[in-house]
Amino acid sequence: MSGTLDSPFGTAYDLTIPPELAGLRLDVALARLLPEYSRARLQTWIDDGRVQLAGSAVSRRARVQVGDQVTVQAEFVADEQVKAGEAALPYTVVFADESVWVIDKPAGLVVHPGAGNREGTLQNALLAADPALACVPRAGIVHRLDKDTSGLMVVARTPQVQAALVRQLAAREVGREYLALCQGELTAGGTIDAPIGRHRSQRTRMAVREDGREAVTHYRIERRLLGFTLLRVRLETGRTHQIRVHLAHRGHPLVGDPVYAGRARLPRGLTVEQRERLQAFRRQALHATRLSFVHPMSQIPQQFESEIPKDFTQLLQALAQ
Repeated sequence: MSGTLDSPFGTAYDLTIPPELAGLRLDVALARLLPEYSRARLQTWIDDGRVQLAGSAVSRRARVQVGDQVTVQAEFVADEQVKAGEAALPYTVVFADESVWVIDKPAGLVVHPGAGNREGTLQNALLAADPALACVPRAGIVHRLDKDTSGLMVVARTPQVQAALVRQLAAREVGREYLALCQGELTAGGTIDAPIGRHRSQRTRMAVREDGREAVTHYRIERRLLGFTLLRVRLETGRTHQIRVHLAHRGHPLVGDPVYAGRARLPRGLTVEQRERLQAFRRQALHATRLSFVHPMSQIPQQFESEIPKDFTQLLQALAQ
């Protein structure tokens, strides 16, 4: 596969269908080959004649075979569904150049607009800060953090840079480390290799399922506290709610997690102040503290680190007393 830059907001791709995609519909095969773009966007390009199979425009339902040559003339237009919002929303830019932003997101800030939540998100704020991001899928956001998870994220400022970073992510070449405070006293680090899928009855939750997608989480002990353990967690895959689901599955849910922790378990021996701090901490104790990737333009490895936010720090200090 190769991509040739045609303009700031367009790319030509020359693709060859590999054996594992033989027999699939064209739109499905493209979704596998170009995961940085939504299936809906790929279908639009097919319908508009911007995708050719063996030199001819075809239906999205056309079946592909091994060795088929597919060309995609990508075109990016502004997403009219998402509007620019307040540029002054509380996030910090820790690195910026013409291709990439690395931002430090506070807890409480939603990343993407959703049903009933079209404004006041990070995506709205990014569009206000750089209107050209309207022509980049998801305003350049490469990976997301949950609303109440704080820490580092990377934003691409052109479609080509976003595509390159998504490929790094898919190849597991983007380093993501988190600090996570979980319930219970762990004795050693380890790896959780358990597939994750949508919960069968509660559609807003995820769960460990045999038919789920591969999910691998590595963790080691950063600090032991009375009744709790601070972990340094490294993601090998990036499934929705992965750390939260995996640790809850192991019986050590994150402190403050409103979805997966259930009723708070307060160990014996806590002081009044420690109990009050725990009860007042009403979000999952999870912070994306380190981020690393290869800059798509310079090819220079980048690494960034974020300090634990104040509320998380105060909780750790209280539990250490």
